[in-house]
Amino acid sequence: KQWYQRRVRERKFELGRPAANTKMGTKRIRPVRTMGGNKKFRALRLETGNFAWASEGSTRKARIMDVVYNASNNELVRTKTLVKNCIVQIDATPFRQWYEAHYGVTAGRKKKNEDKTTVEEVKKSNHVQRKIDARKGECKIGQLLDDQFNTGRLYACVASRPGQSGRCDGYILEGRELEIYLKKIRKKKSK
Repeated sequence: KQWYQRRVRERKFELGRPAANTKMGTKRIRPVRTMGGNKKFRALRLETGNFAWASEGSTRKARIMDVVYNASNNELVRTKTLVKNCIVQIDATPFRQWYEAHYGVTAGRKKKNEDKTTVEEVKKSNHVQRKIDARKGECKIGQLLDDQFNTGRLYACVASRPGQSGRCDGYILEGRELEIYLKKIRKKKSK
């Protein structure tokens, strides 16, 4: 029998709660008491999250700039609602800084700017210089990701559930997955 066909009253474990509809803005989180005295954290507004760069094994806290795609509903893009698996644009600065410190190479090819300004290099110890030189052979970024570093924004996918955990964490899109989502975003813009 379905719950509405039963002859007993409604139970506590059957209740549903209103959706969080997490928006972008200054951090606002409300705790919710749940079954067993446990807690969920409703994120009503969020502005930052931890995003992982999987191929480099690096995670940085980055500012969320915009919601650009959602497979489930275009209304969630228009209202800039943060949900699991939505595609967002994040600030590339923390990842660029890490990349430059780790490999000693700038992420994103800024050919025009390199000619005009000469940056004074910070003196590094011999040991640090040898480590960076050894890593230089490994530093390969995909062309699409490199282009994004030039714009200062990276596409990322939200992997956490902001309405349940109160966080907006995820991973940077790269490789085949990035190609797929770029196609979908372009197709949506052309309509």
